[in-house]
Parts: sequence; C-alpha cells; structure tokens
Amino acid sequence: MRMPDALDFGTGASRLRVGTLVRLRWLSIGGQLAAVLGVAFGLGFPIPLLACLSVIVVSAALNVSIGMLYPVGHRMSDGGASLLLGYDILQLAALLYLTGGLENPFSMLFLAPVMISAAALPPRRTLSLGVLAITAATLLGFWHEPLPWTPGEPLSLPPLYRAGIWSAILLGLAFIGVYAWRVTQEARELAQALAATEFVLAREQHLSQLDGLAAAAAHELGTPLATIALVAKELGRSGPKEGPIADDIALLSQQVARCRSILGKLTSLGNEDAAVLDSMRLSLLIEEVAGPHRPFDVDIVVDVRGEGTEPVCRRNPGLIYGLGNLIENAVDFARERVLIDARWDRDSVTVEIRDSVTVEIRDDGPGFPPDVLARLGEPYVTTRGGRRAKSEEGSGMGLGMFIAKTLLERSGASVFAGNASDGGASVAVRWSRFSFERGLVPPASALEPGFPL
Repeated sequence: MRMPDALDFGTGASRLRVGTLVRLRWLSIGGQLAAVLGVAFGLGFPIPLLACLSVIVVSAALNVSIGMLYPVGHRMSDGGASLLLGYDILQLAALLYLTGGLENPFSMLFLAPVMISAAALPPRRTLSLGVLAITAATLLGFWHEPLPWTPGEPLSLPPLYRAGIWSAILLGLAFIGVYAWRVTQEARELAQALAATEFVLAREQHLSQLDGLAAAAAHELGTPLATIALVAKELGRSGPKEGPIADDIALLSQQVARCRSILGKLTSLGNEDAAVLDSMRLSLLIEEVAGPHRPFDVDIVVDVRGEGTEPVCRRNPGLIYGLGNLIENAVDFARERVLIDARWDRDSVTVEIRDSVTVEIRDDGPGFPPDVLARLGEPYVTTRGGRRAKSEEGSGMGLGMFIAKTLLERSGASVFAGNASDGGASVAVRWSRFSFERGLVPPASALEPGFPL
C-alpha cells in the first residue's frame, strides 16, 4: 500500500521573494556606487573608474530584467535564488579584483550572500555558495589590482596580514552561516508547529460543530424510525413467512435495530470514560465492528494474528465507530470481497513502546481517485460512487472519513490511506501497543519518571 507523505506545513514558506532579492541588490548597488565615487572623487585616489562602473551597471541591468520578468510577490526556486546569490558573489569579487583584492576592507561583504542563503535556502545550497565565496577570496589573495591609495605612497600589506583577512572571511562564513541557519530553522520549526496546531484545532472545531447536529439528528430521526419499526413489525406479522419478501422484511427489521444502535452511540462518542471497566480483545473488536456489515452481498474476511498475548482495549465508542465507518466504506465500494487484516507485536509488558497494533482494511473495488486521495480525511471530501450512491440520491456528505479519522486519532492511532498494489482501496490504522492498551496493562517503564505519555 502506498502511504501518503506527511503534511508539510512549511512548503515554500522559506523561499525568497523576488521583491526581497531586488531590493537587497539595489541596496548593494547603491552602496557600491557610493563607495567607488567616494574613493574616486571624494578621496581623489586613482581607481579604474570605468571598469568599476561597468561591473555595477551590469548588476543594475540584471536587477531591472528580473523585476520586469517576475512579479514582486513571486517566490524564487531554490536553484534560481542560489544562482542570483552566486552572481552577487562573483560581481563583488570582480569589484574587489579591480580595487585591491583582500586588502580592500569591503572584502568582508562576502559574508552577505552566504548569510542570506543560510536564512532562506537549504544547507547544501549555502555550502555551495560558501565554497564559491572562499574560492573567490583565495584567488583574490594572489591576483588583484593595487589598492587605491594616495599617489606616490603605495600601500602594500604583508602576506601574513592578507592571510589573516582570508582566515577571518573563512571563519566568518562558517560561524555566521551556521548561526543564521540555526536561528531561522528554529523559527521555521515554530511556525510549522503553530500551523499544525491551527490545522488540528480547525479539525476539532469541525467535529465539535457536528456534536450539536448529531444530537439534533438523533432527536429528529427518533419518530420516523419508530414508525418504520412499527410498519416492519406489522409486515412481519401479516406478510409471508418464507421467500424473498420475508427475507427483505427480516433485513429491514435488522437495519432498523442497527439504526437505533447508531443513534444511541451518537450521544456517547465524546464520553471517553463510559464503561471504563468494559474491555475487549482485538479479535472481538474486529468482529463487533464487522458484524453489522455481513448481511450485504460482500464476503468479509477477517485475519487476526500476532506475537505473544492478544492486545486488549477499552470499549471506546469512538474507536468502534471509526473502524466501523472504514469497514462500511470498504463494503460499499467492494466488488466481492473485503479483507480485514489485524496484527500485533509482542506483549507490551515485556517489550518497548515501539511495538504496534495494526488494523488494515482492503477492498477489491476501484480504489481512491487520485484527486481525492490527496485530500482524504478533510471535511466535505466525498468518494461516494458505490452501491449507496447508486441507490440513494444525494448520499455521501464527505464527513464519514473525516469523523472516523479524527476519532481514531483521538485514541492515539495514525491513519494511512492509499491504493493497494493489486487494486482496490486500503486504509491502515496503527497504534503503539501501549496506546491501544492504555490504562489496562501499562508497561513497567510507564512508572518511571520521564516516560512519554
């Protein structure tokens, strides 16, 4: 079964906007132009003015072109942003070559593009830009034009001093790069955690809003259900005792009883402490949730196996409803067969918390459509197209999978939906064994300080 990728709440959030890069480059161009003109006309030092201005004009032309090609809010890809920052390093190296190489105090500006990359790009991109900056600094240590200085008083710094400047650039790139990456990574993780929290709260809010609707539905459906039950009872008395009609009347009575049971569960889904002493083995849980769906024309095969003692759980209405809804969906779309594969690891009293309990439900139907699979589990996303859709007009509100997934996750489970390799839909529900048996047979390590509950 293909498992969906985990939700990534920070996808694209760290990419650089074109407007940010353009403004930073204009700031750099303005500083470079002021420095060159200040040295040439303010201090009167000899400088290759035309060559320096040509390098600056090329950078300005590139900046104008980027501003015209992309909207201000466009976010650059990691590769595009890396190329632009790499160009900034090379452009700075060209200016430094014309104005003294590492002897120029502005050589420390090599740190700027690497720091921007560390704050917004993946570490491997930052490492590549850092290597490019060090390579450029190394070459400038050996080959460069003289430093602009007072005519007749040439300034030549000793090699040891230039080596010190090179070392300072190297250490600065390493320290500032790691520091900027670490700070922004922590901020990014916090933002993703907040986004995930908002997502979970939104789901919980949807489910809470359904509580009132469930109570109202249970109240409104009580009267017509009682009428249907009375009519079914009268038909059973006056109708034929054998034959297809008698079988249909018996099935109608069974489904009326099931509707009454479902309406009774609606008022207890949120009561986690109900029947706290009522426990059941995994095999009994599977039979209880699969039993109501056996009268349909689908073969339900149950395979329960594992190592060590069979896990035992509380009789949780939310857990029963969630698994039952998944089985109902599988029966609705299956052609001939539904497989319920339940398995567990060893006894949680003697093993570590990573041991698990897994229930996988597979059918031989058409599987999940690709456009629905990516959003499966969100409210009001429906896949109805099976028996129920053919027989009931307007069936399927897109809430069943959402409610089932939320209730199962409340019990500590992880839900994975996908399409099986041999066709059909497959939904796997996985708990750690301790979460499944919570409160019944806690492992000895649970009594130790710091145990992650």
